[in-house]
Amino acid sequence: MDFKGKTAIVTGAGKGIGRHVATLLKERGAEVVALGRTSADLDTLAAEIGCRTITVELADAAAARMAATEALPADLLVNCAGINILEPFLEMKDESFDMIQAVNVRSAAIVSQVFARDLIRRNAPGAIVNVSSISSFLGFRDHAAYCASKGALDGLTRVMANELGPHRIRVNAVNPGITLTELARVAWSAPEKGGPMLARTPVGRFAETKDVAEGILFLLSDAAAMVHGHTLPIEGGFLVN
Repeated sequence: MDFKGKTAIVTGAGKGIGRHVATLLKERGAEVVALGRTSADLDTLAAEIGCRTITVELADAAAARMAATEALPADLLVNCAGINILEPFLEMKDESFDMIQAVNVRSAAIVSQVFARDLIRRNAPGAIVNVSSISSFLGFRDHAAYCASKGALDGLTRVMANELGPHRIRVNAVNPGITLTELARVAWSAPEKGGPMLARTPVGRFAETKDVAEGILFLLSDAAAMVHGHTLPIEGGFLVN
């Protein structure tokens, strides 16, 4: 997959999947504009791959819109920013629910809107990938707000695909299962926690960030020219059980 001559915006680029996406895009020729909320993470990413960075709190709608505008022009967009706050449904706080929706869904809508309007104004094609989760399909305990946000993101993806497709802007989502970011590797290393999930995964391992990043790059690439409006699970077969 060759992205020479393309510019890609990646939100949530400071850590985890977003950082791996930014790194692979740069390795394969793209110019990268990395958005994140922690300047130290973005500084190390810029030093590693040579990208533009924008520090932004995407939960702030006005700040998200301003950062997306600053990142233009671009050809590709990956909405990878996401947060989670674990709370049982009966104890879920209004503030937690609102914050998760603001980052996981609303910021993706805002950044995509700014990005797509600019593509249409320039009469240029483009591609968007939203990073969702298998939590949009399953009701994990203590994940009510997170599951709701990822279900909403999948719905948003389908509407965006319907409306933006005629403008030559492809939109898809990836839905990773457990992915071994630095924090997740620690969280799921305990056999009593990770064991049951691993036992339900036919390929016998959890995803690495590279597994998810490669799927995202495929959907961004011309190789996926007829893939549009879909949600792609990347979970080693977890959903077949």
